[in-house]
Amino acid sequence: MSLYIGDHELLQHSDPFARLLCQPGVVEEVELRGSVGFMAFHGGQLEETTDVVAREAALASGSSYYGVVQPSTDQWHIPSHRVTADQSDRLAAFMTHIDVVIAIHGFGRPELWRSILIGGRNRQLAEFTAIRLIPVLPHYEILTDLETIPKELRGQHQSNPVNRARGGGIQIELPPRVRGNSPIFWGRDVSKPVPHLTALIDALSCAARDWSVP
Repeated sequence: MSLYIGDHELLQHSDPFARLLCQPGVVEEVELRGSVGFMAFHGGQLEETTDVVAREAALASGSSYYGVVQPSTDQWHIPSHRVTADQSDRLAAFMTHIDVVIAIHGFGRPELWRSILIGGRNRQLAEFTAIRLIPVLPHYEILTDLETIPKELRGQHQSNPVNRARGGGIQIELPPRVRGNSPIFWGRDVSKPVPHLTALIDALSCAARDWSVP
């Protein structure tokens, strides 16, 4: 069961993210490499496979990576704008190291089952990334027009980590299907990633390699 702000007494404090990091089974990961950074702070069993996408794309492109992996019980969904560097030394080190950030999230809405949403304030990076996703994910609609993205999924809050890097960043919201969490993939060999997921990771790593801060 995922817990949201207001659903648990521990989440009423001013530092809910720091308290999440102290919970049993929660793993905070950081790998400092290049100036592009991938994030997945809703990873593990909360927004499944998002940490895999961020970690693998970062590794393949020589980018930096920050993730929070939650266990299968008592997941906490901390709103992005409350995930702040003053609550984690590792997050602070990551944010200081990078120039731009690509945050990976998961969502599920029936009317957007085949849509990948690219929010965040760095719209140049959003279009740059979309150009690399479109050819390899033809069965998905890649949305970059903020007016077509639900307001709560646009990643526009100034305190959202995706907007706190020096060059800003983008927030990519992935539906279950592209993450391999769909009935069409039931019964597959779970030791191998689904083709959609592999194509996504390859395209994101390509975008990170090709990007240069103006």
